[in-house]
Amino acid sequence: MVVETERKVERMDEDWVALILEAKELGITKESVRDFLKQKDVKERLIENR
Repeated sequence: MVVETERKVERMDEDWVALILEAKELGITKESVRDFLKQKDVKERLIENR
C-alpha cells in the first residue's frame, strides 16, 4: 500500500514538472504560475484532488 502511494506521488511530481516545463516553453513566468496557484479556487481544487 505504501508503494502505491509513493508511485502516485512520483507520478504527480512528473506531471507537475511537465506542466512547469510547458509553461516555461510558452514564456509564462514563475511569478505568473505562482499567482495562478495562489488563487483560492485553484488551491481548493488542488487540495480536493490529492
